[in-house]
Amino acid sequence: MEPVEVTGVSMKRSLSIDEHNDLAQADEAKRQKVSECCLTKDQDNDCVVSSEAVTITATEGRNDVGAQIEEEEEEEEDGLLEEEEEDEDGEGESFADMMKHGLTEVDVGITKFVSSHQGFSGILKERYSDFIVHEIGKDGRISYLDNLSVPVDDEDPSEDIFTVLTEEDKQRLEELQLFKNKETSVAIKVVEDTKEKRTIIHQAVKSLFPGLETKTEERDGKRYIVAYHAAGKKALANPRKHSWPKSRGSYCHFVLYKENKDTMDAINVLSKFLRVKPNIFSYMGTKDKRAITVQEIAVLKITAQRLAHLNKCLMNFKLGNFSYQKNPLKLGELQGNHFTVVLRNITGTDLQVQQAMNSLKEIGFINYYGMQRFGTTAVPTYQVGRAILQNSWDEVVDLILKPRPGAEKGYLVKCREEWAKTKDPDVALKKLPVKRCVEGQLLRGLSKYGLKNIVSAFGIIPRNNRLMYIHSYQSYVWNNMVSKRIEEYGLKPVPGDLVLKGGTATYIEEADINSYSIHDVVMPLPGFDVIYPKHKISDTYKDMLAADHLNINNMKHKIRDYSLSGAYRKIIIRPQEVSWEVVSYDDPRIPLFNTDLDNLEGKPPPMFAAEGKYRALKMDFSLPPSTYATMAIRELLKMDTSIKNQTQLNTTWLR
Repeated sequence: MEPVEVTGVSMKRSLSIDEHNDLAQADEAKRQKVSECCLTKDQDNDCVVSSEAVTITATEGRNDVGAQIEEEEEEEEDGLLEEEEEDEDGEGESFADMMKHGLTEVDVGITKFVSSHQGFSGILKERYSDFIVHEIGKDGRISYLDNLSVPVDDEDPSEDIFTVLTEEDKQRLEELQLFKNKETSVAIKVVEDTKEKRTIIHQAVKSLFPGLETKTEERDGKRYIVAYHAAGKKALANPRKHSWPKSRGSYCHFVLYKENKDTMDAINVLSKFLRVKPNIFSYMGTKDKRAITVQEIAVLKITAQRLAHLNKCLMNFKLGNFSYQKNPLKLGELQGNHFTVVLRNITGTDLQVQQAMNSLKEIGFINYYGMQRFGTTAVPTYQVGRAILQNSWDEVVDLILKPRPGAEKGYLVKCREEWAKTKDPDVALKKLPVKRCVEGQLLRGLSKYGLKNIVSAFGIIPRNNRLMYIHSYQSYVWNNMVSKRIEEYGLKPVPGDLVLKGGTATYIEEADINSYSIHDVVMPLPGFDVIYPKHKISDTYKDMLAADHLNINNMKHKIRDYSLSGAYRKIIIRPQEVSWEVVSYDDPRIPLFNTDLDNLEGKPPPMFAAEGKYRALKMDFSLPPSTYATMAIRELLKMDTSIKNQTQLNTTWLR
């Protein structure tokens, strides 16, 4: 096997689609819609997106274990997450023009292929329903949504709790719960004064508005249910202990089916409608936005009954397979993800497709970190990470807040311009309707701590978001080093390479060379607790970090959070459970396979013509955690998967 170099990536093939001129509008339209059944006035536009949304890029197939949501250290926003507001600015330059400032694969060290086949053209994610991800749990089972029933529990309150309160009652209770007014209590008049009716109102308030307690009072001969705070603001994050049956596991586990929403955004939506803090949810891994994904979630002391009620309110979300368990889920516990992917309008012959798929199955692909690891703007996340490691805090602020060319929402553009002009965090912050983006969080920190205490200001950003930057730098180094390793030594193990034995990295000796294959070889992400290969690539690591003014022998940072211990990563991955089929179709709008939701609704599987206007490649494969499906597809198509390259190719193709 000889590696194939990519010095100038082929410009013949495109993953993108001819509706690219609509992309900017489509992205702005991807707001979630909610039916009115469980909304208060300020929750009209929370939940979902059109199934016809389109994209240019092929970068959301990550199988990466991402950050768990943490409670932010804020006082003025102790309640629900703010709603995002739409950018109402004009389009300006075209999306293609804006994306010419973005990264290409070569910019982040992705330069090699392992296979010798020619590749072929295809459209990835013409519809987000062309990309389905099912989580593989720690027991090896694939998560499917196939049961919407709620476990029977005599201790659950009546279903009437969801209808007994008026919309006005709900609004007043929410304002009380979130300390949004000066009232210390809310009184709800009991219209039908029976013990049963009063009990349901008590249950409704306590179930739907965590943190509130209730009591019955008589005023002027009429009875009222009075809601009040018993435990202060902390009650939102700590569900009441006494209201949960001791015989029931403290965590409700469920399968979350979602469309076109990443995991953390989905949890923010769920927490908003449940009126709880997002940090009471746990999960094994994050799933990206532009796909249909199915994964297990656990939530502390929220009943299955209450979760199931959200199915009536949220579009493009579905919750099911409920069970009560003693323990939450932990990041990294998953075994991987199973992908079902359609490449539409393929041009390759059946033989070309077979050669490419056989190569993927037998050889695999280079385990590069995908493009989404490095951000989509003209300022890559790895540059911020490098500045953090260098202790260049002024540069960190500049990189995050400075104006930049490319595709961004209008309010972010105005915020950056204001910051560049005034360097006043309070003035710049006023330009942001969405305060919980990284830029807003940093500006809030600068307002609180001042420009002379950037470390503390930066610390307001949730920890996992901060670590994302330095992990991006590690990934940037690793991509470049694995390309150098393959360029220097090809696709065979050599003495001095590293392999893992029982989780410990050891060197391959000359005498043992025949005991290993390229699939055993690992390379380190830089850090203070790893060893480096015993061949010339070791010096290449040192030289790359030295060029960035970093010492490979001193990766400990004076701020403990930013000290890099390092890790090991296999350089070649072979997908498992690989299968594929070439089908013909005439209508590009029809789905080419059923989703879990389709199966629940009893929809028949799609029928294919013997001959059709278009051909598509349907494929299934499983990958371990922290590998990128788009890098597997890159190997099939022999394509640069960056947004920049896809957009440029698409624009040229349409001319």
